[in-house]
Amino acid sequence: MRIMVVDDEPIIRMDLIEILIEHNCIVVGEASDGETAVNLARATRPEAALMDIKMPGNVNGLQAAKTLIEEEICPVVLLTAYNQKELVEESSIIGVYGYLVKPIREDEIFPTLKVAIAKWTGMQKLKEENVNLRNKLERRKIVDIAKGILMDNYDMKEQEAYRRIQRLSMEKRLDMVDVAKNIILSKEFASM
Repeated sequence: MRIMVVDDEPIIRMDLIEILIEHNCIVVGEASDGETAVNLARATRPEAALMDIKMPGNVNGLQAAKTLIEEEICPVVLLTAYNQKELVEESSIIGVYGYLVKPIREDEIFPTLKVAIAKWTGMQKLKEENVNLRNKLERRKIVDIAKGILMDNYDMKEQEAYRRIQRLSMEKRLDMVDVAKNIILSKEFASM
C-alpha cells in the first residue's frame, strides 16, 4: 500500500512511518500541515492518507480530508488525541474512511487502512457503474425517440423501427445512437 502520513508532531510521523514500513507499506510522502498534505497527495496519489485532525496553518486535517475525498484522490483515516462526538460526526459527514484515537495502537493501523482502501475501491467502482448505467440509459432514450419517429412517420411497428435503425447502423458503419441522432435531427429539420 502507498500511504501518505500527515501529523504536525514529527515523533508521531516517524513512529507511523516505521510501523507502515514494517507492514511493507510504501510511504509516498509526509506532511505537517493540511495545505502541504493536499498538494502532496495531488502529486503522489497515495492509496490512503493517515492524517491528524488538529494541525497548524490555514488548512486543518478535516479540511484537507474533505478536499482529498471531494477530489477523489484517496481515502483518509483521521488521527486525533480527541475523542469528541462533534469531531466524529463532522468527519463522517465529510466521508472519512476511518478514525483512530491517539495513542494509536500499532495493531489497529494496518487493518484500518486495509478497510479504508477496500471501501474506497468499492465506492469508486459504484460511481463508475453509475456513470456507465447513466450513459446506457441516455443512449437507449435516443434510440427510443428515433424509433418513435420512424413508427409515426412510416407507420412501423416498434420491432420494425428498431431493425431499421440497426440495419442503417450496419450499412453506414455508424453506431446505432449516431443513426438515431440523425433520424431525430432530420425530423427536427423537416419540421422547421
